[in-house]
Amino acid sequence: MKQSHDNRARVSAKKIIRALKQKTQDLPNPAATNIIEKYGRDPYLILISCILSLRTRDTTSFPASVRLFKHAKTPRSMLKLTKKQIEKAIYPVGFYKQKAKQIHSISNDLIERFKGKVPKTREELLSMKGVGPKTASLVLAEAFLVPAICV
Repeated sequence: MKQSHDNRARVSAKKIIRALKQKTQDLPNPAATNIIEKYGRDPYLILISCILSLRTRDTTSFPASVRLFKHAKTPRSMLKLTKKQIEKAIYPVGFYKQKAKQIHSISNDLIERFKGKVPKTREELLSMKGVGPKTASLVLAEAFLVPAICV
């Protein structure tokens, strides 16, 4: 009996996944997917692009990420930019002034605490100011291919 129930559940799950794929096939890619296609699975770029995407549409945050990454693609190079330069590159993302400060802070934190590398654990990611559960999950899933749900 249990085997039959498990099999029905598996078939139902597969039907749901197929239906979701079909219904979402014409939607544009999320910004994180576009970042990966353009730059690869660079954890730092995924992290920063996620910060930019919070409370901002992907159609705004992706171009802002690309503009910013023309100037800096590493924590060290990001810290060479002034907050005003970051603000100018990321405008018009929502809360762009606050996000420029966060990007500066995160970049500094990565250098001082993590030898310039984005940490691979949820706990370490969450220990950085400005990184919440959604951002941590996205970085784990997209940069490190760790099973995580970004909600």
